[in-house]
Amino acid sequence: MIETRAPGKLFIAGEYAVVEPGQPAVLIAVDRYITVRLTEGSGAGRVHSREYGSLPLVWVRDQDSVGIVLEHHPYDYVVAAIAVAERLRAERRLAPRYFDLRIESELDDADGRKFGLGSSAAVVVATIAALDEFYGLALTRAERFKLALLATIQVAPSASGGDIAASTFGGWIRYSAPDRGALREHLQRHGPSAALESDAWAECSVTRLPHPSALRLLVGWTGSPAPTERLVDGVRPHGETAGGSYGAFLEESRTCVDDLVSALADDDGPRALAVVRRARRLLRRLGAASGTQIETEKLRVLCDVAEENGAAAKPSGAGGGDCGIVLASADAHAAALLRAWERHDIRRLRLGVHPAEGGVFGL
Repeated sequence: MIETRAPGKLFIAGEYAVVEPGQPAVLIAVDRYITVRLTEGSGAGRVHSREYGSLPLVWVRDQDSVGIVLEHHPYDYVVAAIAVAERLRAERRLAPRYFDLRIESELDDADGRKFGLGSSAAVVVATIAALDEFYGLALTRAERFKLALLATIQVAPSASGGDIAASTFGGWIRYSAPDRGALREHLQRHGPSAALESDAWAECSVTRLPHPSALRLLVGWTGSPAPTERLVDGVRPHGETAGGSYGAFLEESRTCVDDLVSALADDDGPRALAVVRRARRLLRRLGAASGTQIETEKLRVLCDVAEENGAAAKPSGAGGGDCGIVLASADAHAAALLRAWERHDIRRLRLGVHPAEGGVFGL
């Protein structure tokens, strides 16, 4: 049996802007996980997951043993990960084999409600890692990230890949996205081996950031899962170049991220808190300008309570529900803040930062 796992993620700054190629964001990997267990199969492949109900998802190969065929074709992230890995396996002339996957998640509650910690990204990263080991593909960590993003954009073309980078590399990172439209086209025309080397990765970067000893992280969950793709689509301009208020938002978001990266490098807690407060105000203005509810009432309460207690807070990711993050000084007492959250039915998620993995890397 092969067992792999991938951590969830939280955005600290740069949400929404990061979907544009080259625009930066800061993320962390968190210590809750998706676990994938792979065993050799025969006759068909099977995926066991609570997402598919009590029966497994069953797939077989097409006549060329390159693609996979599903009876009902729920084209989701796991299927996309299997499909792109199988194409790479075929390009490398490795013999096809069947396998069974069992997937377990710590990124949702007992009722299956997702916490907004990037479960889709984590399951792709863990599945790619398992298939890398199973077929002996000998992928580098950067190649696993790239293959996971190639799989993800088959399902969600606008996905930035920041969550995939956090799940792959761990720790605190600065991330900017590649041109996913060009990557999708390259993958379709030339296959995964060529797509891994495409020039469309030029604007993609993943940079390790130091863990801030001057700060502590608190995470609150509002209990309302958010539709990320719909929210992102709601704020992006359509049929025009990114200019006007949206262009100004991109510039200010970049400045926030750059200032946060600088504060983290200096382990300057007060400066980092000030940047997070700016990032919250920026998201509020973006929501107001686009008519999109990024900061829900519960997220507003979550953030206001934190600021009233001397901390800094903002929605994490697309907002619209899900989680809010709080950064506070390392010696801050959080009891009053947590009591106020409890009164407003905001659940604290006890999360730490999943450690950095893979040493120095580049794309």
